[in-house]
Amino acid sequence: MKYLNYLMIILSITISCANVKQKEKEVDQSAHVHTVKKDSLTFTTGIGAIFQDQNGHYWFGSSEGVSRFDGNTFTYFTMSEGLSDNHIISIQEDADGVIWICTQKGVSSFDGNRITNYSKNIAEDTPHEWAKTPDDLWFSAGIKEGVYRYADQRLRYLAFPDPNVVNPNNVYSVTGLSKGQNDMLWIGTYAGVFGYNGNDFTVINDETLGLNITAEPLHIRSILEDSKGRLWIGNNGIGVLLKQGDSIINFSEKNNLIHPTSTRRGDISQPGTLEHIFTITEDRQGNIWFGDRDTGVWKYDGNTMKNFTTKDGLTNDFALAIFEDMNGEMWFGMADGKVYKFNGETFEEPF
Repeated sequence: MKYLNYLMIILSITISCANVKQKEKEVDQSAHVHTVKKDSLTFTTGIGAIFQDQNGHYWFGSSEGVSRFDGNTFTYFTMSEGLSDNHIISIQEDADGVIWICTQKGVSSFDGNRITNYSKNIAEDTPHEWAKTPDDLWFSAGIKEGVYRYADQRLRYLAFPDPNVVNPNNVYSVTGLSKGQNDMLWIGTYAGVFGYNGNDFTVINDETLGLNITAEPLHIRSILEDSKGRLWIGNNGIGVLLKQGDSIINFSEKNNLIHPTSTRRGDISQPGTLEHIFTITEDRQGNIWFGDRDTGVWKYDGNTMKNFTTKDGLTNDFALAIFEDMNGEMWFGMADGKVYKFNGETFEEPF
């Protein structure tokens, strides 16, 4: 009887330790946050992420961390407050109001009091099959050729399905995500696009497009499926590709927005061109907005393109993030750390 009790105690301890280890696989760190508050936005480097939560608060992400604006005060979150890294890729919110911050070196969540960092190393060591549900959260996996999927309170790493390396100078690291019609998730990477509907993959790369990887290689920096089901693919060099049904065209080329002398390989562009697109957004009116590296902001109303630059109130012509808030106002995050709102004609600094 004593031997049986001893075995039960050992078994209990083993199970308890296993549960602790499993929990450690999912969470690296969880700590209460002591934030820094200021009366201004102090970022000086690119605002690559803008988000508005269900309480109406704005979140701005740069390579210096995250700042939340509640209408009066800016609250800052960095590695000092518990983030896994200061370089912010995206910001989103789940159904419970938890804010999820994707950084270059991992994923962090903030529930209003506590920052939790989710382990990526363990997740990457364990193979996971692709799956999706409507409530999933999806994140870039940094330099890894795959994505993170958060479902069932677990973060899982999903590797892309044997991507064919068409261009040895490019990689399949994620640069953008967009949810589309027919339960499609579009994943933009430097080297191509993966579309996943829960069962099958659609692959768009240099090979499937028949591109000359020497003359005009893909180098994707942004992606959007709009309300009409059109897929916009922004490149750093060859402009915007537009997929409608089974047809894909070079939208920039068709609209004479690639300069005749362009190398199409990332060199600085001439004014009035659309060759280096780092962000694409659709507003509630159906207008498509593009942020270019060299030529400012572009707006496409379905018929005409309009270009906005420093002459329209911007301090520089490199837009990294474009976001429409709950009131239909358009926000723009710039490479110099500035944030602007569009008043219908020009751009104004909101704070």
